[in-house]
Amino acid sequence: MSIKIQNQPNRAAFDVKSAQDLRSQFAKDPKEGLKAAAQQFETLFLQMVMKSMRDSVPQDGLLNSDQSRFYTGLLDQQMAQNLSSSGKGIGFAKLIEQQLGRSVGNGADLAAPGEAANTAGNALPLTASDGRHLQTKTVLSSLPTSAAYGAPAVKTAPTANAEIPASAKDFVSRVWPHAVEASRSTGVPPQFLVAHSALESGWGKSEIRRADGSSSYNLFGVKAGKNWTGATVEATTTEYLDGRPQQVVERFRAYGSYEESFRDYANLLRSNSRYSDVIGSQDGTEFARRLQQAGYATDPMYADKLSRIINGPTLRQALIG
Repeated sequence: MSIKIQNQPNRAAFDVKSAQDLRSQFAKDPKEGLKAAAQQFETLFLQMVMKSMRDSVPQDGLLNSDQSRFYTGLLDQQMAQNLSSSGKGIGFAKLIEQQLGRSVGNGADLAAPGEAANTAGNALPLTASDGRHLQTKTVLSSLPTSAAYGAPAVKTAPTANAEIPASAKDFVSRVWPHAVEASRSTGVPPQFLVAHSALESGWGKSEIRRADGSSSYNLFGVKAGKNWTGATVEATTTEYLDGRPQQVVERFRAYGSYEESFRDYANLLRSNSRYSDVIGSQDGTEFARRLQQAGYATDPMYADKLSRIINGPTLRQALIG
């Protein structure tokens, strides 16, 4: 018996458990899973439409602020989900379901699997525990994908073997639970946070190390300022002065675990007014641009590099698992 999740208008749009239900549904009944995934795509599209409509209205009133815009975004998210799940949407879900329905059960495999995002924009790894895993990957890879609301999906040329480095899969597996927790307190989709940690740590292969070679667990390159009272570690890093890269030795924060690293990073975004525009970002490219504008890094190409990871195939496929 399949799990019915496509007709739940009262469910919170930012409920992370909905993605787990979708994963279970694909494993039990791919056709019902396709209905749910198609409905979620329509939800995403409706939210983009609402966002575009709100952007066309002046936002300089007394009640307009970063906080009000954040909660307005959550309201739009919920309204989009309610419209889609109640059958009063625009019909995209039905069209997607009809177009891709023949893919379920035909055994066809596609080279570049995409990602399925839940209605909060939180892409979760999707795997099946039985023989329908191939069908699940086929359906997901056929859906229009975007790692961020409003960001164009990156198109990759089909290859005979679309495998990604095992290190990337392992890295995403290690940090994903902590990214989900950080997402809840920042309003930023967890895949964006994973991408940021991947950029700063080289997918975990260039983590800042202590003098004894052990990890500092600092995945975001957070420096130890004068107010930092915790453990520290010195490391050589590249800073751009007048647009020119220079090697300098800096003092960085050191943590006891990846969980502490993500928690401190989330606290930095929330507590520092410089990052007020970053909080609640739902568009990957915009998230990267706002981080750079806030002065997170001196690299003039920082936003471009982060955006490429967020919208790129390596992260998508690592999330699928």
